[in-house]
Amino acid sequence: MSEIKFDADAAREALKNLSPSLVLIIPAIIVLAVAFTSCFTVPADSEAIILRFGKFNRTAAPGLNFKFPFWFETTAIIPVERRLKMEFGYGTPGATNPYQSRPQEHYEEQSMITGDKNAAAVEWVIQYRISDPEAYLFKVRDPEETMRDASESVMREVVGDRTVDEVITIGRESIATDALVKLQELVDSYGLGLKIDQLQLKNVNPPKQVQSSFNEVNQAQQDKAKQINVAKGLYNKAVPKSEGVADQKISAAEGEKLQRVNEATGDANRFLALFEEYQKAPEITRQRLYLEKMQDVLPRLKSKFIMDGEASKPLPLLDLSNALNGKGGVR
Repeated sequence: MSEIKFDADAAREALKNLSPSLVLIIPAIIVLAVAFTSCFTVPADSEAIILRFGKFNRTAAPGLNFKFPFWFETTAIIPVERRLKMEFGYGTPGATNPYQSRPQEHYEEQSMITGDKNAAAVEWVIQYRISDPEAYLFKVRDPEETMRDASESVMREVVGDRTVDEVITIGRESIATDALVKLQELVDSYGLGLKIDQLQLKNVNPPKQVQSSFNEVNQAQQDKAKQINVAKGLYNKAVPKSEGVADQKISAAEGEKLQRVNEATGDANRFLALFEEYQKAPEITRQRLYLEKMQDVLPRLKSKFIMDGEASKPLPLLDLSNALNGKGGVR
């Protein structure tokens, strides 16, 4: 009994000696706790939501910020500037976003029915970001999982409005555009606080059971398109050439026509002028025409003889050709 009393006295004595130190230590601990729980840092690509007693109070910008200490105010850091990604029908290993893809056993989301009752395996990806942190936290319980379901629903609707040929070949871009618009409208109506930046189709294939046959058909269509393009190329090469030749011949004919018309007009005008002179002096004009014609004809003759047409017997001839050459004379 005496030992217990001794120990109690010793403890009382030790506490009395420690009390001056506790007066300083306890306030220091409280001050440090207040300091550590009152300030926080927001990353550059994020925004902080401050909750006062669990209710939204305000937002905080990137950098150093302050709040009420302890549990009076709590914070939630939302990466509003970070572009996130969701993959449908496939998954990229090592993803940091838990909503980026589903386990492989759930890849049946890629199986879809087209408008002409054919099957197609559609893989697509969306890139998005958080645009409204308050709505993202409080409007819907699981906004990203909700958006995954909405994206699958919208894609099935858009694919169901098109034929299998459009889905696999020529309609990929229009499908992505229509799906993006409809999905954003659905996300806004749900108030998810998300903004979709891009929706892109990846692999679009027929089911594995018919993929080989479809590839053969697709190859045949490509060969057909190739032959059509080659024929169009030959057509575009031959037709302009023929048109050019035709235009050249037409231009030449029009030039020849114009030349002949001008020549005929000139001849007619010359004849009319000559006829006018003939009417004024017929004998003189007739004589001048004769002399001009002889002046044109004689130089083209090889042998030239002058005879008297009224003589009844041979007469001496004047050989002009030999006289001009210096070899003969008058006979």
